[in-house]
Amino acid sequence: MDMLITYDVNTETKEGRRRLYRVAQVCKKYGQRVQLSVFECSVNEAKLEQLRSDLLRIINKEEDSLRIYRLFGSRQDCLESYGIDRYVDFSGPMVV
Repeated sequence: MDMLITYDVNTETKEGRRRLYRVAQVCKKYGQRVQLSVFECSVNEAKLEQLRSDLLRIINKEEDSLRIYRLFGSRQDCLESYGIDRYVDFSGPMVV
């Protein structure tokens, strides 16, 4: 299933900047960054549970925001993109 992960981490403190870095690192394990605090991920239910658990251990619910959107249908069916789109389709043929 395709997911959109968005987050806003309070970076006014050193701990907040550390959380921001850690959230991005976790998201990179499951998908790819499409904007600064936005990742597109393709995961199954088990991976989604692990992703959610990993992120909830990092964020501070009093200061930060985390949103997980399920995209019903394919990425192409759910997305209108204008301007720079650095998305790479890893499921298709790759030229090295």
